[in-house]
Amino acid sequence: MRGILVYQQIHALIREGILTSNPPISPGQVQPSSLDLRLATRGYRVRSGFLPENVRVAERLEETTLYTFDLTDGAVLEKGHCYIVPLLERIERPLPYLIRANPKSSTGRLDLFTRLLADRTGRFEQAPPGYTGPLYLEIVPRSFPVRVRTGLSLCQIRFIAGHPVLSDDELREEYRAGPLLYRDDGRPIPLEQVRVDQGLCMGVAMRRDRDVTGPIGYVARRYTGIVDVALENHHPAHAYFDPILEPEGGRYIVEPEEFYIFASKERVRVPRHLAAEMGAYDVGIGELRTNYAGFFDNGFGGETGTRAVLEVRPHDVPFLVEDGQVFFRLQFFKTLAVPEVCYGDTRLSSHYQDQGLKLSKHFRMDLPQRGPA
Repeated sequence: MRGILVYQQIHALIREGILTSNPPISPGQVQPSSLDLRLATRGYRVRSGFLPENVRVAERLEETTLYTFDLTDGAVLEKGHCYIVPLLERIERPLPYLIRANPKSSTGRLDLFTRLLADRTGRFEQAPPGYTGPLYLEIVPRSFPVRVRTGLSLCQIRFIAGHPVLSDDELREEYRAGPLLYRDDGRPIPLEQVRVDQGLCMGVAMRRDRDVTGPIGYVARRYTGIVDVALENHHPAHAYFDPILEPEGGRYIVEPEEFYIFASKERVRVPRHLAAEMGAYDVGIGELRTNYAGFFDNGFGGETGTRAVLEVRPHDVPFLVEDGQVFFRLQFFKTLAVPEVCYGDTRLSSHYQDQGLKLSKHFRMDLPQRGPA
């Protein structure tokens, strides 16, 4: 068996009591090939992050906690501080699947660094097959202080059987059956013009086109107010981001430890029988973290593709970015079935199905047309 569990299979795990929560898991948490996890009622401000390789997370919290706080009515997480929050969901009975986690799209676009923790597990962002017990989330706001509360979802998990990633040969075969990358005018990019190297290699857009008609990117402002993660289309974008206008020659220098939002050069389509995940292209191109939220559900992009949005944080030195430069790779995965509900279906809240360059759902797009501060 080789593949990722999908919508109806995740629902079956919930019905069978393998995944439990109090309050119960809601239908809206189940995505085409992932499950949203929710924050519980108490948070822990810790002096450092940790990896609980040989201990329970609760034991390590006893040593590292500076103070605890209640999340029932909301609490502010300060920029640059480290927090651990238990999650409402837990694994009640052992599963034969690897559990992998990733921040949700909106979490990444807020520059919220999150990592899943599981008891006696020596890796972040996963729980091994057979794991039972609680799950926790490490949270570090990087650009903005945020208000969070019980029941909010900042991360999601997938259930993985075997090694479902498509090989390059399988990916080429899939591409021949139906193009996966498109130009901004909706025309498919021929396979011979696509770079396949452990996934589809994709570039960054530094010029305007039919999808990106205003700024070509955004950079987070350094001193801002609080972002309430429970509020959508609420915060004025200009109070948190400065727009980046099209640079001369399609080249732009990103600065160390600043946070940027850019769009991919190509539009991508994820077929209904596959899922995808974004990853860094190669550390050899420079010390850039090019994504936080990497899961792409079945059906993303519809018939002619949608831009991927890139969350970029350079390290160490300024870095020159050119239009179309390969910036990340998109790996594709087999799923164990075609999900009954796919991304973009009306039964889901698919905020980013037809996105061009888009900030998270929390912001009102009222940015004035001016350059970065």
